Amino acid sequence: MSSATSDSSGNSAAPDGGGRPSRYESQKRRDWNSFGQYLRNHRPPLELSRCSGAHVLEFLRYLDQFGKTKVHTAGCPFFGHPQPPAPCTCPLRQAWGSLDSLVGRLRAAFEEDGGQPEVNPFAARAVRLYLREVRDSQAKARGIAYEKKKRKRPPPSQQGFSPQAPVPAAATAAPLIGHGRSAADFIASSAYPHRLHGHLMLPPWIPAETMRR
Repeated sequence: MSSATSDSSGNSAAPDGGGRPSRYESQKRRDWNSFGQYLRNHRPPLELSRCSGAHVLEFLRYLDQFGKTKVHTAGCPFFGHPQPPAPCTCPLRQAWGSLDSLVGRLRAAFEEDGGQPEVNPFAARAVRLYLREVRDSQAKARGIAYEKKKRKRPPPSQQGFSPQAPVPAAATAAPLIGHGRSAADFIASSAYPHRLHGHLMLPPWIPAETMRR
C-alpha cells in the first residue's frame, strides 16, 4: 500500500518515497490489519479471495460493539432529540460517518493489495445500501440531518453578464462632422494632426473613401 489515495473525506495519502506515512495511510493500514484479523478469527476462517459484501456487512455490525455514538431507539423519550437533557439506556453504535470513511479506506486498501476493482467486496451494492440505511436511521433517531452541500450559483442578475466595452473617444467626435464641415476639412485642420513617416493617419471612424472624393 504505497500509492497515493484519498477517501471520501478528502484526506490524501503520502506519495511513494521515504519519510513518515501520512495519517490517512497509517489509519488505512490499521483498518486493513483489523479486517484481516477478523477474517482469521472467522468461524470457519475466511480467505480474502472468498470475501463478499455479506462478509463486509458482518464486519461492520461486529464493530458496533465498539461504537461511541448514542443511537436512540423508537421507544426512547429522546428519540429524534439532537441533544438529550438526560442519559438513557439506548445502545452505542458506530457513527455513520465513521463507517463511511472506514469502508472508503478498506476499498482502497483492497485494490492496493492486488484485488480487482470489479470484485471489490467493499464496493458491493449491499454495502452501499447498508451505509445509506444506517445514515437515515441514525439521522432520524438523533435528529441530525445528513444533506449534501448544494453548489452555490451566482444570482440571476450576474449570469451571462459581460461589461460593455468602453466607447473610443474618437467615436464620440464623429458627429461633429456634418455640421458644415467635410471629413477632408476636418483632417486638414489641426483637430487631428496625426502623421506617421510623413503620411497622414486617418482616425478609425473615417472611411478611406472619404478622402478620394
